[in-house]
Amino acid sequence: MQQDVLSGDVFIFIGRRGNKIKLLQWDSDGFALYEKGLEQGTFERPPASHNDHFCITSQQLQFILQGVILKTVRQKIRFTCQ
Repeated sequence: MQQDVLSGDVFIFIGRRGNKIKLLQWDSDGFALYEKGLEQGTFERPPASHNDHFCITSQQLQFILQGVILKTVRQKIRFTCQ
């Protein structure tokens, strides 16, 4: 993956069938692993940027874990950059 696993980023792995997800994160003194499997349905895969890798926000990760379809989520503009 050519990524720094000790950076504190969360690495997300979705199974081939899409019904299992694993989250891996370095937690200062060891790795933390979170795993969730679905009885029905699949986890949504965000569109990959390149080499099947993608970057998402923590909010998008919450939506994926809760089963929210990312394409249906709309955010209101709260401010504009000048």
